[in-house]
Amino acid sequence: MKLGIVGLPNVGKSTLFNSLTKAGAAAANYPFCTIDPNVGVVAVPDKRLKLLGDLYKSKKVTPAVIDFVDIAGLVKGASKGEGLGNQFLSNIRECDAIVHVVRCFEDENVVHVDGTVDPIRDIETINLELIFADIEILERRIAKTAKSAVNDKKLKKELDIMKELKDILESGKPAKIFITDDDEISDFVSSLGLITYMPVIYAANVAENDLIDEGENNKYVKEVRKLASETSSKVFLVCAKIEEEIAQLDDDEKSEYLEALGIKESGLDKLISASYDLLGLLSFLTSGEDETRAWTIKKGTKAPGAAGKIHSDFERGFIRAEVINFQDLIDCGSSAAAKDKGLMRLEGKEYVVKDGDVILFRFNV
Repeated sequence: MKLGIVGLPNVGKSTLFNSLTKAGAAAANYPFCTIDPNVGVVAVPDKRLKLLGDLYKSKKVTPAVIDFVDIAGLVKGASKGEGLGNQFLSNIRECDAIVHVVRCFEDENVVHVDGTVDPIRDIETINLELIFADIEILERRIAKTAKSAVNDKKLKKELDIMKELKDILESGKPAKIFITDDDEISDFVSSLGLITYMPVIYAANVAENDLIDEGENNKYVKEVRKLASETSSKVFLVCAKIEEEIAQLDDDEKSEYLEALGIKESGLDKLISASYDLLGLLSFLTSGEDETRAWTIKKGTKAPGAAGKIHSDFERGFIRAEVINFQDLIDCGSSAAAKDKGLMRLEGKEYVVKDGDVILFRFNV
């Protein structure tokens, strides 16, 4: 999974990126300090892995990972090449979802690029640049398709869809408000690579005090939540300053620090939870003496597809899957004990993998 982090200059985007990835991207109090897109690989926290690794005495424990891409500060006119925007729009298109950091705190020491704090205006500024970029894509595709669509029903249908999408964008709305129950149409729209059709998670960057009550008394957070609900987006609260401090601590110190502040989850935990939920993802596990590992797949994936996540040969030669629920396995203390209790199941090609399944795939190629 790859998440692109966007946001106007000085909203806390690079500070948050640094904290999440410990990648040390330059974070300074002026626009355009992030000149190249920084990529950080972050392990997905999963307490099940250590327990499973200990049970099997695994030599190696490998978590699932998320790639974070810090997209340079977008400004008005970015789609036309202003600031540093134009070259970075292509980096966003390579991502599975956008994490849009918005400033929801007042601090006279941190200059806002537009002079005042207004998260809705900031969101609209970036959305407008993404909309302009998408319109350009559609204009080129429409011009190309129109020439061939005269005697081709399929192309004519695609042309009509693109024109409808262009009308939506020209009204100032994102492509994601285009809704269809037709899987074929949905796949076609996804194939266009429109940025405003991508899932969005808003990271509301707040002051420390706002984390305790989840921003109930923060007017800016309320505005962002209302906007997000209108476009089926997610919102999570984060304090980039606290995340910066947490990044310096080990796991035990981190837990104590959060508890002292009265905070249940770190920003990274919230973001990963929101990402998995928004993108419809889950993790299944494999374990043995050599390695215990978490694998990320889409909800609804059947056993052969999950096997293919490990290696294409596993999917091609899939025979069956030996499946046990993680908690059942831990409770039993060994796979042999789980088998004796009838908790180990043999599943075929139609089995839909569930979160927390511990699986051994049988295959033959």
